[in-house]
Amino acid sequence: MKKIYSVFTGTGHYVPSIRIENDYFHKTTFYDADGTIITTPNEEITRKFEEITTIAERRYAEENQVTSDLALIAAQRALESAGVNGEELDYIIFAHNFGETKVDNVRMDVLPTLASRLKKKLGIANPSAVAYDVLYGCPGWVQAVIQADYYIRSGDAKKILVVGADILSRVADPHDRDSMIYADGAGAAVLEARESDEPLGIIGHNSRSDALDYVNMLHMGYSYNPVLAEKKDYYLKMNGRRLYMYALENVPIAIKAGLDKLNLHVNQVSKILIHQANGKMDDAILQRLFKLYSLKEVPETIMPMTISRLGNSSVATVPTLLDMITRNEMDGHNLKHGDYIVLASVGAGMNINSIVYKLP
Repeated sequence: MKKIYSVFTGTGHYVPSIRIENDYFHKTTFYDADGTIITTPNEEITRKFEEITTIAERRYAEENQVTSDLALIAAQRALESAGVNGEELDYIIFAHNFGETKVDNVRMDVLPTLASRLKKKLGIANPSAVAYDVLYGCPGWVQAVIQADYYIRSGDAKKILVVGADILSRVADPHDRDSMIYADGAGAAVLEARESDEPLGIIGHNSRSDALDYVNMLHMGYSYNPVLAEKKDYYLKMNGRRLYMYALENVPIAIKAGLDKLNLHVNQVSKILIHQANGKMDDAILQRLFKLYSLKEVPETIMPMTISRLGNSSVATVPTLLDMITRNEMDGHNLKHGDYIVLASVGAGMNINSIVYKLP
């Protein structure tokens, strides 16, 4: 008996042109949370930072670009690769965290929604193309895809554009060492309904939220620089050590739970596309996942990584990975018919999610 499944028919991404290497921060004055200047030489700070995160460089948006501009490029590429006219879309779902981030103002700007702004920039007139935003931390794009899958499987939609974009460089406290993690970018995908006798496309997903004990591990706060803090502007803040431990403990469990629902073993998975938050953390998550299956060896090619050169662009990392592999832009990585892949993310909330996808 045929069932309806959600299939990626087009993907796209946009990596901004400004390359920021770690020595960019050598002239920065860093402060501790108590407002005192950190006296450790910045060369040592950036060296340790790279050892911990694997990040050597990241990308920043041009001054004249806002979040929806980045999303527009990724969306256009996804629609083009899918061969879909924007007027055919049933939904436009836009995942982000900080709205239309501008170079001269860190205040939140989410009215109108970024999905509505993107719809206008795409020139889509169809009022039945419903546009709305998703705020779910770094896992926002993955969660938006999960929502899109529900729409498609219910018969409510046939074609959906899911976009994720953030400009984190403008909401990160420039005097906080954690700011070196963040980057800018956008990714997008078109999902379409497909009838099939056999499971294909999105065959399962799993989500969880651990707000009671972990809600403040990522939050907004004043700059660590006391002078800048007087402006009362909010910047992105992170409890890095606790976040690392939370992710290491819970992300492998969440991914395994998603596979268990489908009676799949991790050895059947060809690729795990995980949110690019911290290179060493992602490696540790994968090691812990395989340990749950009593496996000591992790296949070298199972987890493609971009964080060392693109940094952490939040909701954009997973769709960017997906598009780069789809377009054969990741050396040593490719996808083929019948492959099982996992898309997974973790972030503010704290939230975790995963999708199991079978290549048509």
